[in-house]
Amino acid sequence: MKNILFMLALLLFSSIGFSQETEVKYDEALAKSLHADEYGMKKYVFCLLKSGSNTTASKEETKKLFEGHMANIGKLAKEGKLAVAGPFMKNDRNYRGIYIFNVETVEEAKALVATDPAIKANLLEAELTPWYCTAALQEIPKMHEKIAKTKM
Repeated sequence: MKNILFMLALLLFSSIGFSQETEVKYDEALAKSLHADEYGMKKYVFCLLKSGSNTTASKEETKKLFEGHMANIGKLAKEGKLAVAGPFMKNDRNYRGIYIFNVETVEEAKALVATDPAIKANLLEAELTPWYCTAALQEIPKMHEKIAKTKM
């Protein structure tokens, strides 16, 4: 009886192991187009946006600067330079949002940050650091266009 149970258990575990997907779904053309390394990863620059030192801007000025901020986000995304951007919810750390720049160096990201009107006016402050993540991340803006019913 023990031998039969052992054989049944062995057969069950063997069939589970063989039934699991072992086929590699690597797409070399896609990996190359996304500049992925052998792990499917690439370099980005992570940007933490915090409240800036400008606390004297009028409501009208702030509104105009943030309209420019949003327009700049759209421009950078269309250029493929911005993989992800978004605001933080209310918090006690003065964190306002993030950018993940689709560039390899902090110097490249600094040049992109300099195009943001809200950062130039010191309403926001940017902290930049190199980041390593899936190369597929840069496909998010294309997918977002397909699921956003209303543009921001």
